[in-house]
Amino acid sequence: MPTWKLTLEYDGSRYSGWQEQHNARTVMGELRVALERFLGERVELMGSGRTDAGVHATGQVAHLRSSRQNVDPANLLARVNDALPHDIAVLDIASAPASFHARHDAASRTYLYRISRRKTAFEKKFVWWIKDPLDLAAMEHAAKLLEGRHDFARFRQADPRKEDESSVVDIEAVTIEEQPARGLILVRITASHYVWRMVRRLVGALVQVGKGALTPAALEALLQPEAPEVPVAEWTAPAAGLFLESVRYRTAARPKRRP
Repeated sequence: MPTWKLTLEYDGSRYSGWQEQHNARTVMGELRVALERFLGERVELMGSGRTDAGVHATGQVAHLRSSRQNVDPANLLARVNDALPHDIAVLDIASAPASFHARHDAASRTYLYRISRRKTAFEKKFVWWIKDPLDLAAMEHAAKLLEGRHDFARFRQADPRKEDESSVVDIEAVTIEEQPARGLILVRITASHYVWRMVRRLVGALVQVGKGALTPAALEALLQPEAPEVPVAEWTAPAAGLFLESVRYRTAARPKRRP
């Protein structure tokens, strides 16, 4: 069965997240409708990971399996984009090995969070505007303490669909970049995987450090089994500023040879 690797971007403001749901409009649901309309059959579709309601993506990856043979990827790309809503765009469609799985084969995922330091006329739904002064040096110090293998139980929201999921996550990197000319602070987190709401709560905790309400040492203490009970959920950053920026794979999808 032919397998395809899709890379896409979307504005998640109007959707109840990526994952298909009953009685809710989702990005994956819209993509499925567009694909099946062109291919004329039910297809297998799976993303690299779900994004919550209101969260965006610049580099979401999905795999597509269809029994249709000799599909021209350029034509499929054009036809699917024509059928998709204006806020979802497929950037690339490439033939992939039959075993390729968008979620299971992902080695890491990078999320970008955009904090605005000023009022913006055009990007309100893509940033978190914070008016308070922020200590960037303290935030950068705290960010480095999050790197490595830790238990992020304090930063997880209970997920009834994954009751037995481990909260231990290996974070490869947390970086904070200031862009003064644009009035932005960019927080990037790269990890093997994430537990529900983890990224938004980590960003919220870093902002607490920036405001001086939380010390880097106190943030590090929240990664310990005996961590104190603090209102981490109240620090959850808004969905608007969060983007799934990219997904890295252990083995890149290779084009199939034609017979």
